[in-house]
Amino acid sequence: MSLHERHLDIAPVAPVLVMCLEGWVDAGLGAAAAMATLLSQAATDAVATFDADELIDRRARRPTVRITDGVHQGLTWSAVQLRAGKDANGADVLFLVGPEPDFKWLAFTADVVELSRELGVRMVVGLGAFPAPVPHTRPIRLASTASAPELAAQVGFVSGTIEVPAGIQAALEQVHAEAGIPSIGLWARVPHYAAAMPYPAASAALVDALVAVTGLSFSTDDLIAAGVATNQRVDQLIAGSAEHREMVRLLEEQIDAAEPQPDLSNLPSGDELAAELERFLREQG
Repeated sequence: MSLHERHLDIAPVAPVLVMCLEGWVDAGLGAAAAMATLLSQAATDAVATFDADELIDRRARRPTVRITDGVHQGLTWSAVQLRAGKDANGADVLFLVGPEPDFKWLAFTADVVELSRELGVRMVVGLGAFPAPVPHTRPIRLASTASAPELAAQVGFVSGTIEVPAGIQAALEQVHAEAGIPSIGLWARVPHYAAAMPYPAASAALVDALVAVTGLSFSTDDLIAAGVATNQRVDQLIAGSAEHREMVRLLEEQIDAAEPQPDLSNLPSGDELAAELERFLREQG
């Protein structure tokens, strides 16, 4: 049984499907801001809406009620949608957006793959960001999870074998790969001490990587400018603490030498620095 309601009958030409579903790891709101940037440039229309009552736990993701002068103005319900737009050069792009489903993952992923086949999707790209022991003074590095080694090699990856909890995007990447549609997850490594605040440099890196692997055309100028401003404000805070400067120095050495993680046991934790960063940024407005 289909879980979606179709709104538009379209025939896109070899579209890329870009995914960013809320609720899983997204350090610095890297993926959310990247997707917001893409949507702002693509002028999208809804192609299909998935049955949220079948997929979403409403007690975990309650609707928002709007009240004006005591009068109930209506509810806003979260929804999972497939939207269609075009990049700056007119290439077709599909966007899967909304909250990560709480239920029926197998049925949901099968439904999305059905739509991807029908619409001729040529590649699937997931967006994400995770906290990592990296300094804000170096360019954002990405890690990928891909359906083929050559695709992963275009972006970079974490060497070796690891087992971590999976989000719905990992499941979608797998079922698309099984259906013969190349898929890749792009993950920005966000400085662990800045993971709780918006970190635009991560979003810019994700959009740039999307452009590189798909050939699409999207601008990151605004994200880059915001990233520079954010890093300057982080610099101001770190400059006032010898312990924090030392932590950043060690992280820089690690990245520059591509060595294992240095011993940070005697330095302030990422949580402590993150709390100071949040307090500092609030004071700065």
